[in-house]
Amino acid sequence: MDVPTRVLTTLNHEEPDKVPYFESTVTNDALSLHFGLKPGKLGPLLNLAKVLPFRNSILRRAFASKKVLAAAMLSLGKLYKAMKIDIMPTISSLFPQKIVKDGFIDEFGRHMHFEYYKDGTEILGYLGGYFKTFEDYQSWEQPDAAWSARLDGFLAGVDAQKNFEDAFLSIGGITGMMEVTWEGFGIEAFSRLLVKRKEIKTVFDDRGKFTVEVVKTLAEHGAKLVLIFDDMGFKNGLFMSRKDYRAYVFPWLKQICAAAHERDCKILLHSDGDIYDILDDLVDDCKIDALNPIEPMTANLNYSIFKIKEKYGDRLTLVGNHRRDRGVHQAFDARMRAGWWLHPRQRPQHQSGGRRRSLASNAGHA
Repeated sequence: MDVPTRVLTTLNHEEPDKVPYFESTVTNDALSLHFGLKPGKLGPLLNLAKVLPFRNSILRRAFASKKVLAAAMLSLGKLYKAMKIDIMPTISSLFPQKIVKDGFIDEFGRHMHFEYYKDGTEILGYLGGYFKTFEDYQSWEQPDAAWSARLDGFLAGVDAQKNFEDAFLSIGGITGMMEVTWEGFGIEAFSRLLVKRKEIKTVFDDRGKFTVEVVKTLAEHGAKLVLIFDDMGFKNGLFMSRKDYRAYVFPWLKQICAAAHERDCKILLHSDGDIYDILDDLVDDCKIDALNPIEPMTANLNYSIFKIKEKYGDRLTLVGNHRRDRGVHQAFDARMRAGWWLHPRQRPQHQSGGRRRSLASNAGHA
């Protein structure tokens, strides 16, 4: 069974030859160097662009270049193949829009900058929201769902998959509604805006319309799985009330899932934090197909991969649940215990000493 078949077989609630392995992103230069690969870095390019005239338009053209996108996906594909990771996400949003002194503002108004570990590993960090008021938001050029780079990045990933003879499945990747909305304003400005129902609805609707259209485009061009990255909670609960999620986020997520399903595509939702209180909405109303990472270290004992499996059965594929504070040897051993894909047809048999099929590890971010 080749890798794409393995992944899709698992998502279809059938038995794969072995459990697929997934990392949503790999941010550790030691892993690249271990496999003899040169880690890629974006920070130096942005620092160079700061001194150029028309730097923002130049940067946008660079990210829209098919050659640049192809090189980036080929480099990432080498690492995913070497690490034997079965799924390689591509990114169709979060592009830099405005270069500033200490980093850049992305297309959703998030102030980002690059940080570096002692070993030189480059990490993209969040500094705060660019928008202070709703008027700031209205004056901002909104992201264009039809911009060619959004599709071209995914197609470059598909080409990399073909180049490496299906060593991994290249999937679409796009932002959702919650995370980029609050981060574009920062938590304080977002909280103030949240009581202004008409204004906050406008922002969420803009984000929802954008994501629906990008998902349609990706699915229509062959994406069989799209990763929606959209953190909805802290380790001790939700970012906002379930009532607000139902008013502003879930109507759009439901449309996103429906658009994907109509085009023979599935949705994998990535949300950190404890989102136990909205699982019924996500699974039974919005109809997500898979959930990641199911953090094992939240404050909620009910947010357990085993309890979730028991409740939702074959309505949901579970992706994750491995603790990142374990050592490397423990991480690989955990593939055979409690982690990545919990195959929907399988019960957690390893708790009672049964066969350990359909279990592997995902550390969230390697």
